[in-house]
Order: sequence, then C-alpha cells, then structure tokens
Amino acid sequence: MAIPDIGDAELSNLIACVTSGWLTTGKRNFEFESLLEEYLGAQEVICTDSCTSALHLSLVVSGIGNGDEVITTPFTFAATANVIEHCGAQPVFCDIDPQTYNIDCAQIEKKITRRTKAILPVHFAGYPCNLARIYTLSRKHGLRVIEDAAHAMGSCIGEKKIGSFPGLTCFSFYATKNITTGEGGCVALANSGRARAIRTLRFHGINKDAWKRYTPGSPWKYDIVRAGYKNNMTDIVAAIGIAQIKRIEQFHRIRRVIVEAYNEGLKECPGLVTPMVEPGVRHSWHLYVCRIKRRLFGMSRNQFIETMAANNIGTGVHYWPLHLHSYYRKKYGLRRGDFPHAERAGDEVVSLPLYTTMTEDEISKVIHTVKDIQQRR
Repeated sequence: MAIPDIGDAELSNLIACVTSGWLTTGKRNFEFESLLEEYLGAQEVICTDSCTSALHLSLVVSGIGNGDEVITTPFTFAATANVIEHCGAQPVFCDIDPQTYNIDCAQIEKKITRRTKAILPVHFAGYPCNLARIYTLSRKHGLRVIEDAAHAMGSCIGEKKIGSFPGLTCFSFYATKNITTGEGGCVALANSGRARAIRTLRFHGINKDAWKRYTPGSPWKYDIVRAGYKNNMTDIVAAIGIAQIKRIEQFHRIRRVIVEAYNEGLKECPGLVTPMVEPGVRHSWHLYVCRIKRRLFGMSRNQFIETMAANNIGTGVHYWPLHLHSYYRKKYGLRRGDFPHAERAGDEVVSLPLYTTMTEDEISKVIHTVKDIQQRR
C-alpha cells in the first residue's frame, strides 16, 4: 500500500499548466529534465511516458535486437524482461543475492555468451546494485549497461547518485514511487549521441518536437529520421514532477523515519527478517521488504498477508519471480529450481506500508499488528 504525496505546489503547477494553453511536451518538460539532471548529477535526462518506455528506448539505442541476449534478474516487475522481448532479444536470468535481492554479480559472468550484448541490473526496492563489479564486467566483455532504477530515485553509492554512472539509467514516476507524476519515467545518461537518439525516438522519429516547431520564429518544417515511437512526457505530467523533485529530500527523510520505526519495533519479532543495508550505500526506501520464515513466525507469507488484510492493513509481494510466470516458463523451458534464491524470496517476501503521508498512529498500528499476529500463533 502506498499513497502519493501531492500538495499545494503540485496543484498550483497543474493549474498554471492547464491554463497556459500548452499541455503536451514543452517548457515544463524541459524544466523537469533540467532539475533531474541537477539532482542526479547526470549529463542529460530525457523524460518519457513511463519507465518501461525508458528501458525500451535505452535498449533500442544500445543496438539490442533480434538474437541478442541481455542478462537480468528474474526478481523484478514484468517490464524489465518484457522490454527485452520487445526488442527481439532474449532475457537471460541470473539468480539474486539473498541479502539484497539484487542480481548476484558473482553469477553474471557465467551467463555471458557470444550473443550477450548488455547487462540490465535492477536496484531492488531502492537498494543499489554493486555497480563497480557490473561496470567492470561490462568493460571486460564489451557490454552495455542499462540500469533499471525504477525504485532508486535518491539512492547513492558513496556520494555518487544512481543515475550518474556511465550507462543508461531508467527511473519511474509511477503513482507509488518516491516522486510521482502519476505515470512517467526518464533516462539519465552521459552519452550525448544516445541522448539525441532517445529524444528523436520518443517522438515518432521526428527531428523536431512540437515545442520547437510552434514556438514563434521557429521553422515549421521537420524530418522523420527514424521509425520512432510515441513515448514523450506531457507538460501536465512534468508540472507535477517539477514540484515533486524539489521535495525529494524531504520525502527521503520521512521514509527514513518510518524505516527506523519499523526496524526498532520489529527487531525482536521471531521469524520476521527485516531488510539490511551495508555501509557506504544510501537506500531510497521505495519499499520496506521483510521475509516471513514460516517455521519461526508460525504461518506462511500468504497467511500473513491475509491476516494483515483482515486487520485493514494492505501489504504487497515484490515479486513473484518472472521465470515462474507462464510466458517465460513456457517459452524458455524454465522451472522451479533454476534460481533458488529468487524462488525462496518469492515465497517469503512481503512489503509493509511505506509512504510519506503515514501518520504515527498508522505506523504504530502496522508494528503492533505484526507483533500481535506473531505472538498469537
């Protein structure tokens, strides 16, 4: 369960946008991109209509196509692997580190073949992947890196933010994310050539968007230079994002307070494994993911979810591994036992409520309900 935090600044920006007469991609989109570049420390940011589109466009401009392989994790949302399929390539799954739920870097090199063209790591729940190892492998084998940072706005390795590394990094602004535009996403990158290609591809392959064509004094003529897509972000959406990105550090502080309350309140709850964070990383805490150890806790994860729901507390499962879903299972002959750490996590993980408008009473209710459920077993 997560509720977006929309305030007066967002509403004011929306009204100004709607009454301006310009609703599609325009100056607000470019302002939002500029604010994201400043915050992330990225050379360029291109906004899109979703993180899924950002991932797809990043694969396309990286030359991923028919017959290629992209190494990624099965412990993620469908979009991560689906976009690889959309390019005609094959997702090659690699098991996860059971502590961080991120792709196990020790296993990546074993998956590399002559058809491998890219590594697509996922910063699960906002916990940064080991990018030092991933980029070392990419340089050694001549592979692209496309980071799925849908959960990781504000995450850091040392002082370096996710989004400022050499590859292409894709973020989500979906309704439940750390900052939201309702729907939306972006690509952060350092390669100006690929940035220009993404800007062109996101709007039909046209070399000049509507803002540039219709601004007074600009020539109307344009050229279609590639067979592109329709993935641009509107100014209505960007107007919300402009206000949200200015509040991101406030949001992070609130999330950190909730996490600390959970950590303290649930630390002596047998059979409930709370998330860990290693020194030197900043977790964005998009999700607070626990594990239910059935024997010690006294019930299964599924029973726990049902019992929490009976107490009017919504929880989530992030995620049921992709290789166990029928499409990937049937197409690639995958089965239970192929990725045991991801499977065990898929059976045990549960995400507790975490959003910035939670009250102290709501936080206490979650903690007390979890403890009461365990004690009554």
